[in-house]
This record gives sequence, structure tokens and C-alpha cells, in this order.
Amino acid sequence: MNKPRILIVDDRHDIFLSASFVLEDNDYCPLQASSPDEARALLKQESVDLILLDMNFSLDTTSGEEGLAFLSWLATSEFQIPVVAMTAWANVELAVKAMQLGAGDFIEKPWKNQRLQQIIKQQLALANLQVQNQKLQQRLEPTNKLEYKWRSPSMLQLFAEIESVANTNVNILLTGDNGTGKSFIAERVHELSKQSTEPFISVNMGAISENLFESEMFGHKKGAFTDAKSNRIGRFELAKHGTLFLDEIANIPLSQQAKLLRVLESGQYEALGSSQTQQMHARIISATNGDLKKLIVNEAFREDLYYRLNTLEFRVPSLQERQADIVPLAEYFIDIYTQKYQKPALSLNTQAKQNLTGYHWPGNIRELSHLMERAVLLAKGSEITEQYLPLSSSPASNSQDSISMMTLEQAEKALIKKALNNTDNNMTHAAKLLGLTKSSLYRRLEKYDDIQR
Repeated sequence: MNKPRILIVDDRHDIFLSASFVLEDNDYCPLQASSPDEARALLKQESVDLILLDMNFSLDTTSGEEGLAFLSWLATSEFQIPVVAMTAWANVELAVKAMQLGAGDFIEKPWKNQRLQQIIKQQLALANLQVQNQKLQQRLEPTNKLEYKWRSPSMLQLFAEIESVANTNVNILLTGDNGTGKSFIAERVHELSKQSTEPFISVNMGAISENLFESEMFGHKKGAFTDAKSNRIGRFELAKHGTLFLDEIANIPLSQQAKLLRVLESGQYEALGSSQTQQMHARIISATNGDLKKLIVNEAFREDLYYRLNTLEFRVPSLQERQADIVPLAEYFIDIYTQKYQKPALSLNTQAKQNLTGYHWPGNIRELSHLMERAVLLAKGSEITEQYLPLSSSPASNSQDSISMMTLEQAEKALIKKALNNTDNNMTHAAKLLGLTKSSLYRRLEKYDDIQR
């Protein structure tokens, strides 16, 4: 682990030496600046965890104006670094002014070593707590753990392979159709890894607009652009020492793929508006339902990025390939939704089970979950019968005649209209029916501006 870096801003070298002895004995790394101007320049080049700031310098030995000016500059800068003010006299007025401008504490010179150690430890702990609180506030993705034990041979084989490599820390690419549960598998890899006690951060790459990509992934500093009213921690920082799950990786525009590749190759990035380089410390798991090799041929996806992401690649089988799981998984979802909606226990009758296993499941696990939620809400009595399971008998009968003469755009518009009608224009529920994120649905509505809402 890197030692905390303490910047001592003082024009007297003997003060720096005295503080350095204390800091080094307590496993800190001291840095020196002989003036506020030198400190400003150093902060743009070096990472600093705490500043010990003398309030008086050679140009002004008593008023503390130079130290106060530095604190004012720091408060409006990109840096969020705790400051401990140092004064040669018990100047209460100056100490109050310093703390009003952002200093966390102050200490008199000559100091007592134990007191200096205590203040530094407290300020570093407080700064770390503030960062962790900010990270927690920005973790918007809910955790949806699938606590289900797979039965099918294809899934048992997949999990055996995943468990054998989960602890290796290499990048993993998960491929497979929409709704097959790639995000659940990514979480399982994280749980089995060395980073299991660290954050698991999931980001839907298809839901990030191109102009916000760098801010979302790398973070930004206050004032970096017009709407940057405060600092924002990026996803790479949120996932520090943990796992970063990049879902829908094929949807990243080419211009942003280059920026992601640079981070994966160098392990370094900068937040928008910052000159400080940060190190990436996260395991990357990515997922896609797209054909990346075909996208590479069509020059829509970078081949070098593909090879960075797929050190190990696993295909997640469709639900139709997991016949042994269909009914048990349906019963698992029934238990979840009866508890959620406070309904009495429900079971599937024989015909309902036959219909479930005979269906082709184009929407995979996501479709099964939605179907069971609907059935639980509508079911009367203690059984879910076939009447609550509106399933077509085969792929060929899945509204083929009605869409055979449609273009892909027409078919997509028709499905969006139907979902909006069925949900009384509730965007959240409509997106759920379509197997989309809410932001993805909004993007399609912007694309098809003739859809009436």
C-alpha cells in the first residue's frame, strides 16, 4: 500500500526536517514546498493526501495573508486536500480565519510530536470518510443478486470454468443473447475473486451519451465544463481495488473506444479538468450481446480493444439451452414475486410447466422473470395455470405473419408503441417490458419522434 503523502509548505528548511522525522517514523511520505507558489506548482504534478501549511512567509511574517490566500485558492481549485494550518504564535484570530477558508485544523509551532501525529491521522481519516461517502452516493446501480442454484449441464460447466479463473484477476468478456444473465454472472465472478470485499461497479455503456463518457468513466473536477458544479468521481475510481463491469460494451462509439483502450493499456487516466494522472486499480469484466468479430470487420469496434477485453471469453447459453432450469427458475421467480407483492404461495400446474419447457424464450431469463411477475399479479387461487402464461407455441408462430413485411425500424417502432400503450405511457414499465434500460428507451423515442406519447 502506498504511504500517505504529506506536503509541508514552509520557508524554513529546519521546520521541514523536523516534521519529516516525525512523518517518516509514522510511515508517511513528506514532500516540501518553500512557498505557496511552489506548492501550487507541485500540486499540479504530484498526488498529495494532506498539506501542512505555514501561515506566514518571508514576505509577510505576522498577518498570515499569504497562507490565507493559498487557502482561498485551494478552495476554488480542482483539489480536495485536507489542510492543517501552522502558526508560530497562539493566534486565535488567524486560526479561525484559516478554518473558515477550509483548513481542517491548526497546530502551533513548536509542536508536540504526539499532537501532530494525532491531527494528521484524524484529518486523513476524515478525508477518506468524505470520499467514501461520495462514492456511496454515486453508486446508483441496485444490486440484483440471483440466488439460484443452476441445474442444467451447460450452466454447471460454465460456472465450473468461471470458478477456476475468478481469482486470477484477468479481464473477462461475457457474450450471449440479451437477458441471459450476464450481469449476474459478472457479480458471481466478483464474489469469487480476491476483490470480493471491494466495490462491484456496474455501468451500462449503451446508456452513456458520447459527450458524458469521460465524465462518467473518469470523473470531473468542479468547473471542468459549464454544468460541473462540483467534483464527480468516475467509475474507474468508484471501482478502485474492486471490479468494474462494462455492460453492452459493443455500444461504445469508436471515438470513446480509443479513450477506454488507453486506460486499459497504460493503467492511467485523468479526470476532466485535472492535470493529475490517476492509476487504474480495477478488474475489468465486460459483456455484450453483439457480434464483436463482425463489428471489427465492419470497422465499428476496435480489434485492439477487443483483445484487451477478452483475455478470457465465455459464452452464456440461452435459456432454451438450459431445459433443466426453466421450471425451477420459474418457481424461484414466483417465490420472489409472491413475497414482493404479499401474495399467498403459488405453484405451477402440470400444463403450465409443459408450456414453459416447450417455449423458445427469445427474451431468455429476463422474459421468464417478467412473465412470472405478471402471472403472480393476475393469478387467482393457489395455482398458476396456463391461462396466465401467454406464450406462443413456437418461434414460427411468434407474430411472424404480422411483421414479415416490416422493416427493422418499423418493427421496433411498433413494439415501442405497444409497450407504451400497455403501460399507459409509464416509461419505466415500458422499458422493462421491452428489455431496455429507461435511458435506452428515451434514446429510441428521440430517434422516432413520430411516436405519440
